[in-house]
Amino acid sequence: MNRHIITLLVLACLSLNANAEDIQLQKNHPDRYVVVKGDTLWGISGKFLKDPWQWPKVWKMNRAQIKNPHWIYPGDVIVLDKSGASPQLRLLRETVTLEPGVRIEPLEKEAIHTIAPSVIDPFLSQPLLIENGKLDDAPRIISGQDNRVILSPGTRVYISNIQEGEGVHWDIYRPGEALRDPDTNEVLGTEAIYLGDVNIARYGAPATGDIVKAKEEIFTKDRLVVAPDEFKSSFVPHAPEADIRGRIMRIYGGVAEGGPNTVVSINRGKNDGLEEGHVLAISRYGKVIRDPEYKDQASNKVVAEEKKLKQLNFDVTTDPDGKKIVNFEKEPPQTKVVLEPGQVKLPDERVGLLMIFRTFDRVSYGLIMSASDAIYTLDSVHTP
Repeated sequence: MNRHIITLLVLACLSLNANAEDIQLQKNHPDRYVVVKGDTLWGISGKFLKDPWQWPKVWKMNRAQIKNPHWIYPGDVIVLDKSGASPQLRLLRETVTLEPGVRIEPLEKEAIHTIAPSVIDPFLSQPLLIENGKLDDAPRIISGQDNRVILSPGTRVYISNIQEGEGVHWDIYRPGEALRDPDTNEVLGTEAIYLGDVNIARYGAPATGDIVKAKEEIFTKDRLVVAPDEFKSSFVPHAPEADIRGRIMRIYGGVAEGGPNTVVSINRGKNDGLEEGHVLAISRYGKVIRDPEYKDQASNKVVAEEKKLKQLNFDVTTDPDGKKIVNFEKEPPQTKVVLEPGQVKLPDERVGLLMIFRTFDRVSYGLIMSASDAIYTLDSVHTP
């Protein structure tokens, strides 16, 4: 009996130690920190933690609290408590004492953001990802007042069909480039180019609207999408619970390579379990090299360079007129690992961290939070 108790105690201690080691603090972390205007949740996390996505662990947050946290405001004091088995953060609210027995909370102020809003604001409503073909059926501008060709703010426009109850505020878009999955070459959606805003003045077919904002030139045939509700720009950084793996599809900002504060899109979304606030590691695929001292021995079979092989299947049927029809069906790409003797695949190297800030069904947009090297399209992203 005593032996069982001792064993349980040892296992409990090991569990506590493992949990404590799981959360790594920064070497020069503060014991307390006063939040100031302009701080971000990620920046404050980095003051205390080596891995900022472990923020929920040091706050002892459950999943519901991660989705609906109590926000942090300028003037709040964050205190690091190391008295337990694992470090924990606590929050002290700023209050002002006027006289004994009477306390007044500070005036309402804006909670700090997770990441700098100035960087991601243009991506919160645009580029908007449209599922294949959906923009084709969207309401479209059919004419401008006085037959104007270029439509600008203050111009009245006429729209193919918008009925009452479908919304007052609409965004104007034009179809952009298709986003293709780097692995399957499948079109995951089309990025629509955001052009401006229009408010509906009269519903019907046609409807009447007034352009209130123009980012680029607007023309007839441009499409309308109802403006989304206000987007949640604050969320808790945390690692996905599942093992998620994907690729970077596009780097934004007119640059060939990404770095901190660069926005990218990846080929994974809500359908894969991604949500706003998820932090992913970025890795570069290890190169395949030739061992300089390789000796041709039969036993020396090593790893492999990825090669994607597409197999083509078909069958032949006959239509009602007796014509032969060949039916082709492409199978998804298959990955085979085949290395020639003497070749060695180097390990994948982690080069950065990415935080997801907007998700669609099959595509997500993320912000590169840190990078030890340049980030390129086709670099892999995965659960850290």
